[in-house]
Amino acid sequence: MAKKKIIALSTYLSELVVEGIQEKKGEDIVRLDLRNIHSSVADFFIVCSANSSTQVKAIADSIEDVIYKNTQADPRHKEGFENADWIILDYFDVVVHIFKTEKRHFYGIEELWGDAETTSFQSA
Repeated sequence: MAKKKIIALSTYLSELVVEGIQEKKGEDIVRLDLRNIHSSVADFFIVCSANSSTQVKAIADSIEDVIYKNTQADPRHKEGFENADWIILDYFDVVVHIFKTEKRHFYGIEELWGDAETTSFQSA
């Protein structure tokens, strides 16, 4: 029973992340469901693109605000605010990757987790 609650929480967090991204017009939003991959480090990776460092930061701030307002949770770890080419927000079971568009293509995170079930979301 506890496992179902944990899964439900990570799914809910992933939905909140997508909402935060959409509020700041993040592009090419993809949620990778890693729950059925044995070696995964999280339940979900969420990846999106932004056109500038300013937008990358705005998306990260929006995600943090939406999650905090709904769950009072802060990320366990965050990284990349200095250059804002690629910001990572780690919420234990949900890890968010916010890329400037050219960096996303260079690193190809989605290809690394090719076995994951993917869901794409439209920008708001």
